[in-house]
Amino acid sequence: MHLREDIPERLRPAAEAALSWVNDVRGTSYELTGLVDVDEAGNADEPFDVGLVLCDGEICMREQVRVLPEDGAYRFDFVAGAAPDIPPLLDPPEGIRSAWLDRQLQNHEFAVLLYYRGLW
Repeated sequence: MHLREDIPERLRPAAEAALSWVNDVRGTSYELTGLVDVDEAGNADEPFDVGLVLCDGEICMREQVRVLPEDGAYRFDFVAGAAPDIPPLLDPPEGIRSAWLDRQLQNHEFAVLLYYRGLW
């Protein structure tokens, strides 16, 4: 994963444009906090897929996007059926976490939860 400040310079314009596109399409106001599942060896002038890690202060999520460079600009599509290492909703919907924790505590004396950048 690349944190926002570690995004390679050659990917920054595409990542920022993809963020604007996702916000326009979804009607959201997410901020880009990082990139995942990006092909480091690829050429930024050819189509490539990238996972955008987006947060709005309340929830974080990953959007898998195909970047299609065209004449100095970009076109985007959502990648359907992507099977990334990081799930789309980085924080489970309300109620799922507590039910999972209750099941774990029935089988174990205690549980340790680690929460890092939206993943738990």
